[in-house]
Amino acid sequence: MAEKIDTAKLDQLLDKMLENKSIFSATMKIENSDGSFSWSGACGNMQSQDRYFIASVTKLYITAVVKKLIEEEKLALTDKISEILPEKYWKDLHLLNGKDYSDQISILHLISNTSGLPDYFFHKQKNGRTAADDLLDGNDSEWSIDKTIDLVKNMKPNFKPGAKSFWPWTQHKAAYSDTNYQLLGKILEQITEKPISEIFRDYIFSELNFQNTYVYTDQDDHSPVPFYYGTKKLWLPKYISSVGPEGGIVSTADEVMIFIKEFFRGRFFPTEKIEELKKWNVIFPPPGLFLFGIGLEKLWIPRIASPFKYPGEILGFWGQTGSFAFYNPKTDLYFCGTTNQINGTGHRLAAGMILKVIKSAM
Repeated sequence: MAEKIDTAKLDQLLDKMLENKSIFSATMKIENSDGSFSWSGACGNMQSQDRYFIASVTKLYITAVVKKLIEEEKLALTDKISEILPEKYWKDLHLLNGKDYSDQISILHLISNTSGLPDYFFHKQKNGRTAADDLLDGNDSEWSIDKTIDLVKNMKPNFKPGAKSFWPWTQHKAAYSDTNYQLLGKILEQITEKPISEIFRDYIFSELNFQNTYVYTDQDDHSPVPFYYGTKKLWLPKYISSVGPEGGIVSTADEVMIFIKEFFRGRFFPTEKIEELKKWNVIFPPPGLFLFGIGLEKLWIPRIASPFKYPGEILGFWGQTGSFAFYNPKTDLYFCGTTNQINGTGHRLAAGMILKVIKSAM
């Protein structure tokens, strides 16, 4: 199928992103499984080999680690966080309508975003603002798990852990929450007795011989390409260096491509167990409606939008910075890259280009 793709057209599509005044830099890499087709490009203020913040695409690396630990019988999705973490991290964490559900939260609830815990990043605080508001205003600050837990304990949960969905085509209520992944990171650290930077290094980066992929911890490291919120350039080293499990990885398109291919080819856990991740629940904006499984996202493409060339599954993960890593089994194409734009424009443009490429390959 890949032989149908016009690479000159790909260059044009990527360059066209710069016509939008919100896009200052972008890169994309596309490959098929055996590497017989491989294209990469960059536009604006970056080169295709540049490092960038992969943001929440980091969560897919968390999925790989969790699944590896399950294979090693070091944890199970049914494990309760109260059985693993010190009491200060979970006691009184989920108080809803006079009932305490804190000790019912499991690893499954965290990794599938069905815990009901509010998102410390976008959930409104009593002053009407969010943590995101301050950061997007350029007020850089660290967000340790202790700071997150203290804040979340004063917020009302969205629903009880594992609550049933009212949508007939999904099983559970789901709400995207970075709080879940802060807790997952702490659980992994507790189980392995290593910091998250070493966990990723030992389980993934060294395994794949990465030279340009790491957890951002050095606030003086200016090698990653900056990202934007609208026309405002953001540089948030304090924040990013403190949120490793939820979005702290720096990488390149080449090395993200290696990871996403190995993820779906069974390097970290048996390939047939990919199906176990496809327990889809609907997530509503921001930044758009999509489906969330067990540590895996699926782009929601209504069939009416492409009735004659329906792309099928597009599986992977979005990052808040406009980063992405996806696989389309129908065409056997992998996509990764970034648009370095937080306001949602980059996500829309990247998704549009991905869909055009998939359709051209069919």
